[in-house]
Amino acid sequence: MNRLLALATFLLTGALLGATVGAAAPASEDKLHAKVGPGLTITLTDDAGTKVTKLDPGTYEIEVEDESEQHNFHLAGPGVNRSTSVPFVGKETWTVTLEDGTYFYVCDPHPTLMKGQFTVGSVAQPPSTGGGGSAVTPMTRLVLTSGPGFSITLKTAAGKAVKTMKTGTYAVTVRDRSSSHNAHVIAPGFNRATTVPFVGTQGWRVKLAKTGTLRFLCDPHASSMRGSAKIVR
Repeated sequence: MNRLLALATFLLTGALLGATVGAAAPASEDKLHAKVGPGLTITLTDDAGTKVTKLDPGTYEIEVEDESEQHNFHLAGPGVNRSTSVPFVGKETWTVTLEDGTYFYVCDPHPTLMKGQFTVGSVAQPPSTGGGGSAVTPMTRLVLTSGPGFSITLKTAAGKAVKTMKTGTYAVTVRDRSSSHNAHVIAPGFNRATTVPFVGTQGWRVKLAKTGTLRFLCDPHASSMRGSAKIVR
């Protein structure tokens, strides 16, 4: 009986030890570190201090350190649009879920000097910005999209970037997807914009009576969010 009890104890102890050794560590969120200021610097790094350029999709914890009341840290991309306030100085911890796509971080008061970006997962190559291709006509419905990240595009309803346009009157669906941005179109004889706080969709009739250049931009971030199309007869 004693030998049987000793054997059972030995087997139970071994099983418990095996379970302990083989058990997986509990899953934890990946941690990133964002820092803005006190000078004209803005960074996003991993735990090793390496600049973030590409990440896998998933949930991340971001420690945001804002060291200046003249700057802020603003992160935007698919499913994410979050920022510290400009007067804020201190630390915050954000939990964000990142999806396939391109994300941008910027200081809103200084977007040309303080900015960065990274990609998540599999990102399709952007359409070519080169010349060529046939001009769209007024029969083509167009879509102007501003945000939610730091991008603004003018495309056909089929998703093709517009580079050349025939003169005439166009039906344009304007999608303003962020209260931090707006959508502004300027062309010979035409000048219209959404307001910065506005988020939603509008339908515009854009009359292009003269040849020249149509420009589209976000006014608060015009240095990085802009594009153009050539107007021909």
